[in-house]
Amino acid sequence: MSLTYSIQMPQGYVQELRGIPDPIEAYETLTSVAQTAEEYGYTTAWAIDHFQTVPEPTQETFFECWTTAAALARDTKRIRIGQMVTANSYRNPALQAKMASTLDVLSHGRFTFGIGAGYYEPDYRTYGYEFPEGKVRVRQLREAVQIILAMWNEPAPTFEGTYYQIHQAINQPKGVQQPHIPLVIAGFGERLLKVVAESANICNTGGDPATVEQKFAVLKKHCETVGRDYESIKRTTVVPVAIGETDEKARALWLSDVIPPYTGDVFSYGLIGSIDTIRQRIAAYEAAGVQELVLWFVDATKLESVRRFAREFIQ
Repeated sequence: MSLTYSIQMPQGYVQELRGIPDPIEAYETLTSVAQTAEEYGYTTAWAIDHFQTVPEPTQETFFECWTTAAALARDTKRIRIGQMVTANSYRNPALQAKMASTLDVLSHGRFTFGIGAGYYEPDYRTYGYEFPEGKVRVRQLREAVQIILAMWNEPAPTFEGTYYQIHQAINQPKGVQQPHIPLVIAGFGERLLKVVAESANICNTGGDPATVEQKFAVLKKHCETVGRDYESIKRTTVVPVAIGETDEKARALWLSDVIPPYTGDVFSYGLIGSIDTIRQRIAAYEAAGVQELVLWFVDATKLESVRRFAREFIQ
């Protein structure tokens, strides 16, 4: 399988839309990125599911995940639409299943459903959600995924779990894609990767190539344990992107603009540098087993980097 590329939408999470006071203009700026990505051959436009800006809450515009995805589904024609990823804790899983089914219809079968256990405690606290410990959130995710898949595949499923229950829950329409909407599960921990092995069509994890490779090795062991074909799960990771004529200019661009929330020495593994440097970094991720890179452009709203990357690596 040749490496594919998708794009994280600049919804305002890292204040990408600052300086655009009119929210209508801000949304049109966002949708222009999706339309440009569609024109240039990116596979998917991903929406992020948080509530407030980082690294600190501000009054800057930040568009909500699901409504943004629905709008982008109607503002585009070919590119796939999805979440990278929705936090399970924020919405009842039965409701999420129905929302996803509807969005698959709205997009004419272009929707990919991404979900994770949730991790960003400030979102939970400020919006009034309980924030259970990590192992509980993973257990909740496992139950949620069971409900979501049941509601995509069964006429009127019933489920009695520790955290969630449904009773003959009808979900029509179930979506367009067969056998069901593709399911992404994102995360880093070994317990969560077992949920990926059990149920996901697509895995998303993060870090430098060595870290990603190690996570994929854990996933492979889980697949062996549960009797799943490891190669049936598409493997993806999110990477930061800043393109410059030289590595130094790319680093300066990264430091001068909005910085997505990455940890560690991002300059050692991100796609931050000249085209030659980026080519080498891509090769390292591919060697680690990555099959799709989700690109987080530091300057996506300016569009030129989105176009240039595509000219070099997609078209």
